[in-house]
Amino acid sequence: MLNKTGVPTLEQVQSVFFNEVTLSSFKAVIECYEDIPCNPCALSCPVKAITIAPTLHSQPVVDPDVCTGCSICVSVCPGLAIMLAKVQGDTAIFKIPYEMNETFSPQQKVYALNRSGEIIGEGVVLSVSNKKHQNKTSIIEVQVDKALLHDFITIRGIHHG
Repeated sequence: MLNKTGVPTLEQVQSVFFNEVTLSSFKAVIECYEDIPCNPCALSCPVKAITIAPTLHSQPVVDPDVCTGCSICVSVCPGLAIMLAKVQGDTAIFKIPYEMNETFSPQQKVYALNRSGEIIGEGVVLSVSNKKHQNKTSIIEVQVDKALLHDFITIRGIHHG
């Protein structure tokens, strides 16, 4: 599926997520499904929670017991392939990379999108970290229904053209 459509299967997505007990605090979720030579996430992780082995071409692996959810890996990933996720009650909260021109504000309602770009629900922006001026990707914290945990990937404004 990934090679034909560019969209991973549900099984591929679920393979990089952790269980809900682990997701009681923010943990990095890395959606690198192919072996490519890339390692900014591992190099930037201050607690060494991300490893790439045995070679630079291997897919990164997160140790959820070590990951502190600091979001540095999210902002340095050139492929926008990392987000943070946590489950809180009936909601899933994500910190996602965002490089589009549309701007968001806290408490703004947004559309939740899946990996095919389809609207799958609504969410609310909790915070926006604009790091573009530091040559890093902006990070938007957004809350969606927990049922969207494995489908959600990004947002679009409700009044988007």
